[in-house]
Amino acid sequence: MIIEACLCLHQAGILFDVDGVLLRGGSVIPAAQRAFQKLLDKNNNFLFPVVFVTNASSCQRHQKAQQLSHLLDVQIAPDQVVLSHSPLRTMKSFHDKCVLVSGQGPVTDIANTLGFQKVLSIEQLKEKHPLLDMVEHKKRPKVASSQLPTLPKIEAIILFGEPIRWETNLQLLIDVLLTNGSPGCEYESHFSAQLPVLACNMDLMWMAEAPSPRFGHGMFMLCLESVYRKLTGLELQYQALLGKPSLLTYQYAEHLLRLQSPTCKLTTIYAVGDNLTTDIYGANLYNRYLAQQHAAMTTSTKYVAQGTGSQMTTVVPEAELVSAAAQCHSILVCTGVYNPRSPLPSNPGSTITEKVFHGHRDLVLEPDLVEPSHVVEDVEAAVDLLLQREDCMIRDL
Repeated sequence: MIIEACLCLHQAGILFDVDGVLLRGGSVIPAAQRAFQKLLDKNNNFLFPVVFVTNASSCQRHQKAQQLSHLLDVQIAPDQVVLSHSPLRTMKSFHDKCVLVSGQGPVTDIANTLGFQKVLSIEQLKEKHPLLDMVEHKKRPKVASSQLPTLPKIEAIILFGEPIRWETNLQLLIDVLLTNGSPGCEYESHFSAQLPVLACNMDLMWMAEAPSPRFGHGMFMLCLESVYRKLTGLELQYQALLGKPSLLTYQYAEHLLRLQSPTCKLTTIYAVGDNLTTDIYGANLYNRYLAQQHAAMTTSTKYVAQGTGSQMTTVVPEAELVSAAAQCHSILVCTGVYNPRSPLPSNPGSTITEKVFHGHRDLVLEPDLVEPSHVVEDVEAAVDLLLQREDCMIRDL
C-alpha cells in the first residue's frame, strides 16, 4: 500500500517508438519481448502508463494496437497508440473543409475516422482528371467520364505519408497548389494565399528489414518542397507539421498517458527511440517546453505548442491539451536508425552544429536537442534504466 501511494505521488509514463525500437519491419527485436515482461505485474498489467508513439500513418490505431499486441504478446489498447496523424482529431476547424489526402492505405477512411467530413483521395482526383497524370508515356490517359460527379473545390491538403506512386502524387499535389484548389484549371499567374497543408510524419528515413534505413515521408516532402520552390520561387508553407518531433504529438501522447492513471500525478516521461532527429529531438524539445510551462506558472504566461525552441509551426488544437509533466527524458537505442559505429557525416572542418541534419527544413538544428539523456544498447536496457531510476525515486519518497 505504501508503494502504491508513493507511485501515485510520483507517476512515471513511458513513450515507446516502434520501428527500430520494438520492430524491424514485421519482425520483433528480441530485446523488446524481454523488456515488456519486466514492465508487467503478476496480472499482466503495465506497471506504468505506456503509450506507443509512431510516425506510421497508413493504418488506423486499432489496427496498430492489434499488430503490437500480437507481436509483443502483450495486451495493448487503441488508446495506447499515437500515430502521426492522431493529433488531427483536435483540429476541428478543418473537419468541415474539403480536404485532399495523399498517402497509402485506407487514407479516406482514416481521414473520416479523424473527423474530416469531405475527403477526396489522389485516386479520385486522378479518375476525374485523368489528363493530369502523364508520366507513363505508354499508357495514354482516358478521358474522364461525364457521369462522374463534379468535384468540390479543394480547401486543404493532408499529407498522411509516403505514397506508392510518387510521380503521380507530386504532379497532382502541385496542380492543386498552383490552381488554389481547382486542379482542372490552368495554373494561376500570381500566387496569393497558399492552400493550407497539414503534413504528418517528417521522418526522412526509417528502419525496416534492410541493412540501411529506407526513405520515409520526409523524403517525399523534400521532393514536393523542391518542385514547388523550383516552379514558383517560393517556399511551401505548412499549416501544421505532425508526428514526431512535433510538440503537439507529445502533448497528445501525454494526454493519453494521464488517462491511464487519472488519480495519479504524472511527473516524469521517458521517451525511448532510435532516431536522433525525430525521437530524441522531439523528446528534448518537449522537455524544454515543459520547463517553460512550469516557469510560466509564476508569470501567468501561457506557452502553446507553436515554435517553442524551433521554427516549426503548428496550429493550436481547439480541444486544449494540457501539459502537466515536469520533465521528459530521451533514451536512444542502437537497434534502428541510429548506429554508433556510423556517426552523422559532416563537412570537412565543420563543427558539431554543422553536421548533416536529417530533420525537416522547418526545424532548427541545436546540439542540445539531438543529445539524448541516455544512450543504451536496446529497449531492454532502456527499461532496466528507467526501472532503476524509478526504484530509487520511490525509495527516496
